[in-house]
Amino acid sequence: MKKTVEEHAARFSEKAAEYDDSKSDEYHACAGLVVDYADPNPDDVVLDLGAGTGAIALALAPDAERVLARDVSEGMMDEGRRKADERGLSNVEFTYGEFRDPEVDPDQRVDIVTSNFALHHLADDEKREAIREMAATGARRIVLGDVAFFEEPDPDAPFYGPEVDDPATVGTLVEAFTGEGFAVTAVERVHDQVTVIVAERLDGDSDEE
Repeated sequence: MKKTVEEHAARFSEKAAEYDDSKSDEYHACAGLVVDYADPNPDDVVLDLGAGTGAIALALAPDAERVLARDVSEGMMDEGRRKADERGLSNVEFTYGEFRDPEVDPDQRVDIVTSNFALHHLADDEKREAIREMAATGARRIVLGDVAFFEEPDPDAPFYGPEVDDPATVGTLVEAFTGEGFAVTAVERVHDQVTVIVAERLDGDSDEE
């Protein structure tokens, strides 16, 4: 990780109020695909990691039993809580949690894990550890939208900030999911440097079985 968790938290808290209005078309396209692929049932519990101001969590809440939104930035989560209140959503919980320590009660059932535009802040070995934590929740489906490379990025037109971000290749992420007992059922190319990956737990690998 090129910045500490505390540095990332402070950076995002500073821009929380303007964050939603600052995002690119690719970000919004990616978020829409994550929501569509997550597709929770009414009795599903969703864990949204790197939840930010709640783009994914708030979109999924009307269709899920409960959404556990985790982030490191209190400013971003305050925006998420404000929007949840405005929309009358009482089944979304914004609480501090990191990718490698989401602070979910061990007895808490998790059916689906989502994340959008957040995992790329971690180094590749940290991403693998984060995906291991996602798998350890027992979720049947993981949907990841993120900055990642399909091929060598154009150094003159990066879609990310090299000083703070550390995107992986799409292949690295796919291998991490398959290594945890998941089948990758979809890989969407939103942009040469933006992807959505859908991973489904293979039969018999769930912690609940």
